[in-house]
Amino acid sequence: MSKKIIMTGATGLIGTNLAKALKARGYEIIVFTRDADKGRSRLPSAQNYVEWDYHKPEKWKGYLEDAYAVIHLAGANLAGKRFTDSYKKKVRDSRIISTRNIANAIAATNRKPEVFLCASGINVYGDSADMVLTEDSAPGNDFLAELCKEWEEEASKVEKSGTRWVSIRTSPVLSTQDAVLKKLLPLFKLYVGASLGSGKQWFSWIHIDDIVNTYIHSIENEAVNGPVNASAPNPVIMDEFAEQLGDVLHRPVFFRVPKLVMKAMIGESADFITASLRVLPEKLEKSGFQFSFPLLKNALS
Repeated sequence: MSKKIIMTGATGLIGTNLAKALKARGYEIIVFTRDADKGRSRLPSAQNYVEWDYHKPEKWKGYLEDAYAVIHLAGANLAGKRFTDSYKKKVRDSRIISTRNIANAIAATNRKPEVFLCASGINVYGDSADMVLTEDSAPGNDFLAELCKEWEEEASKVEKSGTRWVSIRTSPVLSTQDAVLKKLLPLFKLYVGASLGSGKQWFSWIHIDDIVNTYIHSIENEAVNGPVNASAPNPVIMDEFAEQLGDVLHRPVFFRVPKLVMKAMIGESADFITASLRVLPEKLEKSGFQFSFPLLKNALS
C-alpha cells in the first residue's frame, strides 16, 4: 500500500499539526502550496513541495498518481473578515473551484487515491437555535450553509471514480497557536474578556488534538464516509464557554458584546460567529472514535 498523502492547506493550523502527526505514523507528505519556501519552513520534514495553483491542474495533477490519500484543507480565511461581495467570491472560488479541480484530477488518475478528505464546516446547518444537529440534520440556507453544501457536493464526485469521500464538518478549533483562542486570550488576560452575542446560543468546539485525530481516524477507518461532524460531544452555550475560559485563566467575565455591535465592527460575518450550533459527532462516535478532550474545561486547561 502506498503511504503517500497529498495535502493542500498544510501550512495552516490544522494542516501543520496533521502533517506532523501523519509523518510520525510513517506517511510520506507531499505539500501542495502557493509558496514552496513557506511550506519548507513550516513543514521541513515533508517529502516534497509542489507549487499549487488550483486554477492550473495540469501543473500538479500528476502528483496524485498512486497517492493513498488526498487531504484538501485550503480555502480563503473566514475569521474576522468582512463578507463583501468580492470577498464572498474569493471564499467561494477558493473552495468550490479548487475542490472541483481536485475531484476531476482524481477521476483522471490511473492509480486512484483510496480516500479524499475535504474540509467543510458545521455552518452547513445554519443558525439552528436549540436543535440537536447530527449528520442527518437538514442544511441551512444562508451564505456559509449554501457554500458548505456546494463544497461537499463537489468533493463527493470522487465516489463515481471509486475513491472514498469524507467531508470533515469542522467546529471552531481550540488551540493557543491560532483560531478562536489566539484572539480571545489577550482580552481575557487584560480583564476584558466577553461573551459574544446573546450568550445563550450554542457553541460547538473541538480541541486541536481531536481534529487531527479525526482526520487520521477517517483516513484509516474505511467505514467512515460522507459528511462527518468534527465536534466535541459536549457543546456549551456561549456564556458557559466564556465563564469556563475565565475560570481557567483566573479572570472574571464582566462583559458581553451584543450582535449589533459585532455587526457594526465586522459586518455580516457576525451572523455566523453568533449562530447557534448544537452539533453532535454521531458518525465519529459510532465508528469507534475516542475523544481525548470531550469536556470543555479539560480542553481549555
